[in-house]
Amino acid sequence: MSVQIVFVHGIRTSATMWRSQQAFLDARGYAHTAVDLPGHGARIAEDFTLHEALHTIDAAVRDAATRGPVLLVGHSMGGILSLAYTGGGETTPVAGLVAASCTALPVGAGLAAYRWLARAMDSLPDRGRWLSDRVLDATIPPETREDFGAGGYALDAQDIALGSLSALDLAAAVARIRLPLWFVNGQYDQLRRHETLFCSLAPQAELIVVPRTTHLVTAMRPRVFNAVLQLAIATLENESS
Repeated sequence: MSVQIVFVHGIRTSATMWRSQQAFLDARGYAHTAVDLPGHGARIAEDFTLHEALHTIDAAVRDAATRGPVLLVGHSMGGILSLAYTGGGETTPVAGLVAASCTALPVGAGLAAYRWLARAMDSLPDRGRWLSDRVLDATIPPETREDFGAGGYALDAQDIALGSLSALDLAAAVARIRLPLWFVNGQYDQLRRHETLFCSLAPQAELIVVPRTTHLVTAMRPRVFNAVLQLAIATLENESS
């Protein structure tokens, strides 16, 4: 049975952010699926709830597990949710986890500052679209530039989703994870805040820090991130052989 990859996107974006990774996997014959969380992408009209977000991940993982060992891959909010799901205390059919740009506990001053910034952007005449586009134009290569926003921007779900994350006991969840785990961060990622803590909670985890890269590591350095996927897939293939 071949490794199955399940992708979980970050806040505001959608399943389209994984197009580069999906093309990489297609070229090598690996099966994959990328979910849209509630309030995002094709589900943008839905309300975001933590329960439905975790249920979405669970449904995709359990479906994929009928065909082979599952590598769960999450970015930013999707990484936080994937960590919470995998280490949530109930047995899940996850065989390995790549958690990108998410080594920060979603609590306290850090979360409050992030929500304040999101609200400030949302208060601009175009809800911050012009500024966001300029940042993306300056940091993301042409081949992945359109992927981040191709499924639309979930601006209405953003603050609700951020507030929901504070209900997670992420430290306890990470400490319960015993399977192969990779933390992937850009060198200048603002969510590296608790990187050392996360690594101490999961001593089996491998930490990969990508130089000269910010939060959007999957789009800024797609070839590097794809190499991490190949490493993770090879690890699970070796363990299942």
